[in-house]
Amino acid sequence: MAGFKAACVQLNAGNVLAVNLRAIESSVREAAAHGAQLVTLPEYAALLDGSGRVMRENSFAEDVHPALATCCALARETGVWLLAGSVTIRIDDSSMANRSFLFGPDGAVVARYDKIHMFDVTLPSGKVIRESSAYRPGDRAVMAQTPWGLMGMTVCYDLRFPQLFRALARAGALFLTVPASFQRETGVAHWHSLLRARAIENLAYVVAPAMCGEHPSGRSTYGHSLIIDPWGKIIAELGTEPGICYADINPDEVLRVRTMLPALTHDTDFIAPSAPAAEG
Repeated sequence: MAGFKAACVQLNAGNVLAVNLRAIESSVREAAAHGAQLVTLPEYAALLDGSGRVMRENSFAEDVHPALATCCALARETGVWLLAGSVTIRIDDSSMANRSFLFGPDGAVVARYDKIHMFDVTLPSGKVIRESSAYRPGDRAVMAQTPWGLMGMTVCYDLRFPQLFRALARAGALFLTVPASFQRETGVAHWHSLLRARAIENLAYVVAPAMCGEHPSGRSTYGHSLIIDPWGKIIAELGTEPGICYADINPDEVLRVRTMLPALTHDTDFIAPSAPAAEG
């Protein structure tokens, strides 16, 4: 099976849509000029602000979203497969979807995926984030057919739920995309470990384009976009500044590793534990 070159674009998006779209345009063109056939953008690629109100005010219905029109034109212009990591899609006056899009080289949307797991947490600093207050979660896993095999689509916080990745791998995904705007506090502790674990567990490539730096309304993201091979080796990585990293992806390597270590065929049903009865 033919291989390809993948690129992770690392951005530092703010809350001015036009500025962010110019950064996307220049980055995708640069990646294409360097031979990338799959170019991936991070979560919230078109706009990122720590305020849910600002994000809602700058969301659009899918059919009129300026970022999607830009990505469609870019994919067609450059001839790449383009993953728009996620953009905010207005569902109604009170809620949005955090939606990932894969565009084919003709500019058509090949697949769309709504982030399933909502980031409702209290960070070590005490900062509280409740993604579910503004976003409606998705309810289905999504794979896309590419010229190089099946791609499983996830977004950011989904990374902490290995059952989603397992379902994608068992359904045939050779590559798993994890566009993210990972918080700096949790990124330092968990980003590399979780991504390597998802690659190792599922014997698949993991492509994880990330946001980096400071964003309006107190949001800080970790950066460190990564591409990881099916054995868990990091084969491309960025630091904490905007940039692009590249890696050659070999679908046959996935098949080789899965034949050597066929863990995906060893899943076994078992009875879930129940809590022991309390003494006394």
